[in-house]
Amino acid sequence: MPAYFSDQSLRFLHNLSRHNERDWFHAHRADYETHVREPFQRLLADLQPDLAAVSLQFRADPRPVGGSLFRIHRDTRYAHDKSPYKRWQGAKLFHARHREVPTPSWYIHLQPGENFLAAGIWHPETPVLRRIRQFLVDNPQGWRRAAHDPALQRRWRLSEDEMLVRVPRGYPEDFEFRDDLRRRNFVIVRALDDATMTGPRLRQTIARELAATAPFMDYLCAALDLEF
Repeated sequence: MPAYFSDQSLRFLHNLSRHNERDWFHAHRADYETHVREPFQRLLADLQPDLAAVSLQFRADPRPVGGSLFRIHRDTRYAHDKSPYKRWQGAKLFHARHREVPTPSWYIHLQPGENFLAAGIWHPETPVLRRIRQFLVDNPQGWRRAAHDPALQRRWRLSEDEMLVRVPRGYPEDFEFRDDLRRRNFVIVRALDDATMTGPRLRQTIARELAATAPFMDYLCAALDLEF
């Protein structure tokens, strides 16, 4: 089976990080389309049956606009860094209701030496965060199976970005998973090396990981009263 991405895909993103300028990007836009965006769109299209086998509520949408693929352009309006382009390409496998309410998602990240898969909900607003924390307190055994299964933890790790210093007020200090109550993001991450991202079995790898992380995503959906 042919690979989706290649060394040229990674080389383009590496060069973009060194020449993050509009003139350079426009001069090399054909390389971006051929080696990054179009392969990503093919991957998303091919993942549709794999994702449907895990959940009928999530979408892998290959459309160039309004689909799963994030724009390569950065929003620099409020950023100190005015570089016009991201140094990576990412795509989100989103819930059917993602435009209506906060939802978890799967994420695929292509970046030389920093590729990864992620699953969960990133930066939820405070009311959503409270719902997840309370659901965790009320359903600790389900959380154990969803997030702390040894087979899952061999390949995935819970993100520790932006952890609170202590358990939030109102939650039990002696709770079995008190460290998880300190989370600002309920996300699990798995790194992928460049050889996997450019290899012929990338789709199979992602499909396997979608299935492996389904209990985690199902748990978050249940916490937010979403169908999985």
